[in-house]
Amino acid sequence: MGLTASVLAVDAGNSKTDVVVVADDGSVLATARGGGFRPPVVGVETAVDTLADAVGRAFAAAGVSSVEHVSACLANADFPVEEERLAAALHARAWGGSVEVRNDTFAILRAGVTEPRGVAVVCGAGINCVGMRPDGRTARFPALGRISGDWGGGWGLAEEALWHAARAEDGRGPATDLARVLPAHFGLPSMYALIEALHLEDIAPVRRHELTPVLFATAAAGDPVARSLVDRLADEVVAMATVALTRLDLLDEETPVLLGGSVLAARHPQLDDRIGELLAERAPKAVPRVVTASPVLGAALLGLDRVAAPPEVQARVRAYYEA
Repeated sequence: MGLTASVLAVDAGNSKTDVVVVADDGSVLATARGGGFRPPVVGVETAVDTLADAVGRAFAAAGVSSVEHVSACLANADFPVEEERLAAALHARAWGGSVEVRNDTFAILRAGVTEPRGVAVVCGAGINCVGMRPDGRTARFPALGRISGDWGGGWGLAEEALWHAARAEDGRGPATDLARVLPAHFGLPSMYALIEALHLEDIAPVRRHELTPVLFATAAAGDPVARSLVDRLADEVVAMATVALTRLDLLDEETPVLLGGSVLAARHPQLDDRIGELLAERAPKAVPRVVTASPVLGAALLGLDRVAAPPEVQARVRAYYEA
């Protein structure tokens, strides 16, 4: 008897989508990549159309038309009601007999652990944290920016760096090398010139994210203001992790704390060291480590959890992505 398609795993972020079709023995039958998933911008149906393109290509390569279960970890699924709406939209496409939608941060968490138990903090463009236990309990934050109490992420760090640099140049704030290096990154002579260029969009707004690595380089060179921002990010990462551990009653037992996203994966020494110091103080049994595995692996493992696949099946799909 041939292999049957067990799980369709989807990891959809703002910039790209990865899908994988997994057989009942853990073999990877097909993979595909598609565009970004942005329902708040384009609407749910149009966003799901983007998924459908990648899913269609993966199904064609795998020689199947549906699977037992769809495990989708999606950006912008920040509240349970959003997960339910997105699950209904995916179910309507008839890709699988059952559908489960989670926020995409859960994919990074599950990719980094051998069982669904632990906490993950992701710091890329924004910042988010989730936790889970094998009994199904989860911890999460809305992660919608300042209105939900968030601070940090690459975009937020760039904004903070600009704020301090502007005040340093005009005298409202303490001196910092950021006032020189931020405009210099764009070939400009002053913060005034940079502010004007950003305001008039002579520099595209999306390019502000380029300033985050400049901030870290300035901190590494010893600038006190830049270093204070890196330390504050470490405090935010540990605050989120500690709250999630506490909610799940995991603070007093050895538990993995996974660190993911472009900012944390960059392994900035000051940030890494400070996170380690603060975790040792506030959650001494936490075991921090950086996740480098593809998030779609986590979506696949969550799907295999749902269909009660045995450990050897999960090990086979993990081996595919970690080879």
